[in-house]
Amino acid sequence: MLRELHIKNIAVIEDITISFGDGFHVLTGETGAGKSILIDSINMALGGRTPKDLIRTGCDTATVDMVFELSPKAEQALLETGIESEDGLLYINRQITTDGKSRCRINGHMAPLAQLKEAAEVLLTIHGQHDNQAILSPRTHIYFVDDYGCYQDSLTEYQGQYRKVEALKERLQNLLTDEDEKQRRIELLQYQIQEIQAAQIRPGEEAELEERRTYLSNIEQIAESSNAAYEALYGDDRQAAAYDRISSAVRALETVHSFDSQIDGFYQTLSSVLADLEDVTHELRAYLDKIDYQPGELDFLEERLQTLFQLKRKYGSSEEEILHYLDRIEQELAEIENSDALRDEVNAELQRETDLLANMAANLSEKRRETAIRLQTAIMQELSDLDMQKMRFSVAVEPEEGAYTPLGIDRVEFLISGNPGEALKPLAKIASGGEMSRIMLAMKSILAKSDMVETLIFDEIDTGVSGRAAQKIAEKICMLAKDRQILCITHLAQIASMADTHFLIEKNSDETQTKTSVTPLEENKRKEELARIIGGVMITDLTLQAAQEMLSMAETLKENR
Repeated sequence: MLRELHIKNIAVIEDITISFGDGFHVLTGETGAGKSILIDSINMALGGRTPKDLIRTGCDTATVDMVFELSPKAEQALLETGIESEDGLLYINRQITTDGKSRCRINGHMAPLAQLKEAAEVLLTIHGQHDNQAILSPRTHIYFVDDYGCYQDSLTEYQGQYRKVEALKERLQNLLTDEDEKQRRIELLQYQIQEIQAAQIRPGEEAELEERRTYLSNIEQIAESSNAAYEALYGDDRQAAAYDRISSAVRALETVHSFDSQIDGFYQTLSSVLADLEDVTHELRAYLDKIDYQPGELDFLEERLQTLFQLKRKYGSSEEEILHYLDRIEQELAEIENSDALRDEVNAELQRETDLLANMAANLSEKRRETAIRLQTAIMQELSDLDMQKMRFSVAVEPEEGAYTPLGIDRVEFLISGNPGEALKPLAKIASGGEMSRIMLAMKSILAKSDMVETLIFDEIDTGVSGRAAQKIAEKICMLAKDRQILCITHLAQIASMADTHFLIEKNSDETQTKTSVTPLEENKRKEELARIIGGVMITDLTLQAAQEMLSMAETLKENR
């Protein structure tokens, strides 16, 4: 749940901090006081697109901080996105500057905007007047039904099969390419295959060639240095052999090493050195005898390395990648050359997989129809609670055989009838603004029960309603707040009276600047605000009495909630 909101330098808001508890919160105030700016600020903090002109005039930076207290379910969902809480709390900070830069932090650490948006889906949901427009579009109705249904596994399985069928369709289309294009492709593949096969490359060859080239490029120096080392060890006409001199030292110590432990140490060390020296001398002689290379070998190595370089430029960065590419184009060539038979094979496979897709789609349709019945029954009950007993609401699920989409074969549309005896018609054609607000609230009340999001924000969804309908909406939101934290921006006294916490948003101006303040209202001030909403500018004894009556009725309802 949202526990604290801090906004700095956004539009008419200079610097405010709001603390939230559980239950139902309302925010009221005159038009233009800054209520919508609060929603804009929350959207900004949770990764929404934010124009830089939202920054307060004269300031370079705007900042929003939010603190959330997480349920175990929300903690787990966030953990799956790579976000860890701190003792069950989540701290979010977003900052924008006049030069268009944006910085996001989660628990004090820099975070990408995409991760912030993922977190927002877990933390809260904002419902505004635009939601009424979304529900008018039939293409969105299938998502409402799927959100309510318990068949995500079936939908995921269908979508996997759908992708498989689409891949087979693409493969079949490639096999149906025209003959000229096919011949050109065959010639290109044959040339590439012949070029790679003729090179007869093998994994690790380049490294071996590089090593051999380094050896041959330095063969003269290797031979000269090795021979000089051998002569130093074994001697020649000009110098005594190192082996002979160390051998003399060993013989000199041999007669006395048993008389003194230190002399014995020298003797043992020199004896070991002499044995190693003899081995090295013999191996060095053998190495010198094997030094040999063919004239032109270095030129051959250079040419071979150049061949490998050219192949790597065309077909892969290593011998393994080149050979993998060879396997792939050999398979492609075989498919093209046998395209007629392969086409029949792929076509048969496509038919089998399409039949399987059809079965999955039919199963998904059946689940949707069952869900549609449950959803429309639940919404009808909610609409009845909202004083719309005469309205009929229906969820039409019409399968279109063979019209496969990523969501199945169903066309889903919400239909309503506003009066007894009237035929069901598309929602967009006959619902008024007030009816749309109540229908949307009914749907949100139903869908919220299965949603992990604990904080719901209603931004003036009461537009177009008044009187008894407004009272019913107020009671419905109040009941919804039993299990959720609700924040509601409203102009209706009926809704405001139901709140557990009431904030007043005011705009104050002097000769130099304008500021918005947000104040939690105590009982008396709350009654005055309700009286203002009821009567407009004038607050009278009658409006105060009406406000008190509303608050008393609200308390009775909340006690029975």
